[in-house]
Amino acid sequence: MPLPSAPLRKLGFLTIGLFDQDNPGRGHESTLDIIELGERLGFDSAWVRHRHLQYGISSPVAVLAAASQRTRRIELGTAVIPVGWENPLRLAEDLATVDILSAGRLNPGVSVGPPMHYEQVKHALYPDTADAEDFGYERVERLLDFVRGKSATDFSGVEGFEVFSDRVQPHSPGLGRRMWYGGGSLRSAQWAGEHGMNFLTSSVVKAEESEDFAEVQLSHVRAFRAHHPDGDRARVSQGLVVIPTDSASPEQRAKYEEYARKRMPRTATPQGPARMMFAPDLVGTSDQIAERLYSHVAFREIDEVAFALPFTFDHDDYVQILTDIATGLGPALGWRPSA
Repeated sequence: MPLPSAPLRKLGFLTIGLFDQDNPGRGHESTLDIIELGERLGFDSAWVRHRHLQYGISSPVAVLAAASQRTRRIELGTAVIPVGWENPLRLAEDLATVDILSAGRLNPGVSVGPPMHYEQVKHALYPDTADAEDFGYERVERLLDFVRGKSATDFSGVEGFEVFSDRVQPHSPGLGRRMWYGGGSLRSAQWAGEHGMNFLTSSVVKAEESEDFAEVQLSHVRAFRAHHPDGDRARVSQGLVVIPTDSASPEQRAKYEEYARKRMPRTATPQGPARMMFAPDLVGTSDQIAERLYSHVAFREIDEVAFALPFTFDHDDYVQILTDIATGLGPALGWRPSA
């Protein structure tokens, strides 16, 4: 197995937080338990996905507020909040509040674009302004401005017994440097760099200049850093699906291999009008997965990851996978758990 040129610096994981519609509390508790386990295992970060009108986490900020009170060290991130569903000012208030509650551990990831199935949901989401809403980058710029402390109003001071601020409160000074953009195209990578954000790149990219997933992802990483004030030091996190089987039972290994087999066809060619490319799920022993990662040209450009947990597995499967990542795969990549 080839040796890394530099050890993996930060190891994180990402979960969708699925739940049963008839018993949603159990699924949310499972997600919080998994985050607590991640902290005990020494992971550097835990990330939650965002799903509206589905049976997954619809309010990641609320879930991470709860997680902030059950953990003390692990960083907490969103991957990602689609801001088309959000009012940037209100979201800035929520993010700052959770960052304060977590003592500066929040890492909000966001993305742009119209809400999924917008034609069907727009009258419920924006009944008076559906056709006037802007779902482009300007919406994230507004969020960044509010998080970073720019004025939200031209009024401040005392009115009667109440004191008013002209910027979002609470203000968390370090939060602006921990804002992430989740992108899968060259344009989004460049935009994130130009606006001083960090960059989340996942197992999905747009096949623009190539049909080789790793080469496309590498071009995004380099474009982001080329346009970021910090250059090669700008933070990039990669989020591939990895499923180590070191301690898995025979039944679990069979389930994992079948899961990856069913998803493999979508990785062969670009999918749909947007020509989206999907990375294969990596299933095997920690050493086998590490070897495949070292052969991945984009992985060799980064030093932090947020490995994605598969969508539909059971709680015990996630415990096994996270334990093997922390005790097997992470060390094979040169990572060492946090104290």
